Amino acid sequence: MKLCIPVKNSNGLESEVYSHFGSASAFIIYDTEKKDFIISNNADKQHLHGQCQPLNSLNGNNVNVVIVGGIGQRAIMKLNALNIKVFKSESGTVKENIDWFLNSRLEEFSPEYACEHHGQGNGCE
Repeated sequence: MKLCIPVKNSNGLESEVYSHFGSASAFIIYDTEKKDFIISNNADKQHLHGQCQPLNSLNGNNVNVVIVGGIGQRAIMKLNALNIKVFKSESGTVKENIDWFLNSRLEEFSPEYACEHHGQGNGCE
């Protein structure tokens, strides 16, 4: 399984999870089977508000799960349509959130639980 975790500053698994998918500088793509990761720059960072293209952002990296602090409703729906589940991160590092995900401690985002500036009330940056 491949997990995608947005980060602002890339410090490997010690990076802090970024609070918003579309404006993240980069993504840590973690392979749970190989227990290894790559860093992928956000190729769609300069998108217009509300026009995030999640697959463009990921530079062609196939993932099964996104773990993020906040994300827009349309991005969730686009990812879910591709059978990519989106989970709400907790404050902490990429490594901690991976461990929490693997131990079923993170809650899955639904399209109704999106960022405030996307018409909902959940206050991501």
